[in-house]
Amino acid sequence: MAHFEKSQIENLLKSVIDPNHGLDLVSAKSVKAITLDGANVSVRLELGYPANSTIEALTEAVKQQLKTLPDIGSVFVDINVKILSHAVQQALKPQPNVKNIIAVASGKGGVGKSTTAVNIALALMAEGATVGILDADIYGPSIPTMLGISNYPTSLDKKTMMPNMAHGLQTMSIGYMVPAEQAMIWRGPMVTNALLQLLKETNWSDVDYLIIDLPPGTGDIQLTLSQQIPVSGAIIVTTPQDIALIDAQRGLAMFQKVNVPVLGIVENMSLHICSNCGHEEAIFGSGGGAAMAEINKVELLGSLPLDRSIREYADSGVPTVIADPDSRAAQIYKEIARKTAAKLALRAKDFTTRFPTIVVQNT
Repeated sequence: MAHFEKSQIENLLKSVIDPNHGLDLVSAKSVKAITLDGANVSVRLELGYPANSTIEALTEAVKQQLKTLPDIGSVFVDINVKILSHAVQQALKPQPNVKNIIAVASGKGGVGKSTTAVNIALALMAEGATVGILDADIYGPSIPTMLGISNYPTSLDKKTMMPNMAHGLQTMSIGYMVPAEQAMIWRGPMVTNALLQLLKETNWSDVDYLIIDLPPGTGDIQLTLSQQIPVSGAIIVTTPQDIALIDAQRGLAMFQKVNVPVLGIVENMSLHICSNCGHEEAIFGSGGGAAMAEINKVELLGSLPLDRSIREYADSGVPTVIADPDSRAAQIYKEIARKTAAKLALRAKDFTTRFPTIVVQNT
């Protein structure tokens, strides 16, 4: 009967690449246990991000790799997911009941940032995470429309608000409290106070990822976010044309200055496919997102087509990931969500919530 060393198994696992972050399973510290029983091998893996869509394929890839060992017996592979809280800006502590906050930003308006944020949030949920979304666009809140809800948030203690639920997502927006036709004529300090209240006075419940949909630009809200809100990472949304890329570059530079890691870039409206003839045309140019990612040494998380159905689903209150989960666009959103969470999983963990606060007193 064949007998194997753990080092042999580990070497084989080094050749299995996790497609969501590009590292092998050993380098990513995903291998938690290797058990040998004669010719039989059992491997336990742990992923730090939700991956419902790819766990089966990864399990099979590991099995196939281990079965290349001569005379190997049975092979058992167990993969579980453990989402941890990750490091935030210095001097800040993670938000209670929220493990990770991910900001979705763009340099300019009209690039489909809110649609992207909502679909990424729903995609993270579809992959197995508990997710919330906070609409930080105080002047132009669009989350209520995109998620098809408008009811005023309830309060159980008259001090804090319960998040409105939509498609299983915990949500909060100023749009729930202000009529859609009413203009928000507020100065900067009022806007930033409103954002902090929406974040801190909402009873988020055991959220793995809270997506914050930022307004375009690099103004008051972005500054408040970077200085007072504990953010684990950011995503930049752009379209391929030069004017959008220039503004997106400013947004990316802002996060770098305030030490919020940019997890990647999403290129929206990258290609138009004619619904009549199938002709593909890069209306806004091509390769801009990839070039920006390369220059800044961050990942291009995914490129989405200019697709009428994405807009229609968002306008109807049932976004693509929910309305058409098997569509190509939904698959791209899920891939972006997995890659975002996987990139974050490789970053430094936050351990402040694991230890009690120790107070030394003179007695």
